[in-house]
Amino acid sequence: MGMGGGGGSGARSDINVTPLIDVLLVLLIIFMVIQPSTMRGLDTLVPQPPKDKNADVDTRTIVVQVLAGGQPTYKINEDTVALDTLTARLTEIFQTRNDKVMFVKGDKDLDFGQILPVINDGHAAGVDNIGIITPGVESGH
Repeated sequence: MGMGGGGGSGARSDINVTPLIDVLLVLLIIFMVIQPSTMRGLDTLVPQPPKDKNADVDTRTIVVQVLAGGQPTYKINEDTVALDTLTARLTEIFQTRNDKVMFVKGDKDLDFGQILPVINDGHAAGVDNIGIITPGVESGH
């Protein structure tokens, strides 16, 4: 009396899925562990060493204001500047600076087309990063 039940000694056509489930679970665990380690965030600016150790570096923030009126008025940190001399003045300011960052602040009644020449003059003066101060940024919202 044999214990063999079944109908013969032929090959089985059933797939053994237990090893496949094991591999699937291992891969699932690997991908769950790897996923949180991917880096996400904003690009940051790394401080650069000074180009000339003897040069005095002005750390004051440069804000160019465009004030509304019949003809827009331009100011660099409260100093009034004509639009045609703005590029020369910005070049003079930023030639000794390591951080070439400038902010543009316009009146809320101005059209963006009147602020665009200031941004172009900043690029012409060699400014790397130009930020725009909006009323929401200024009020802290």
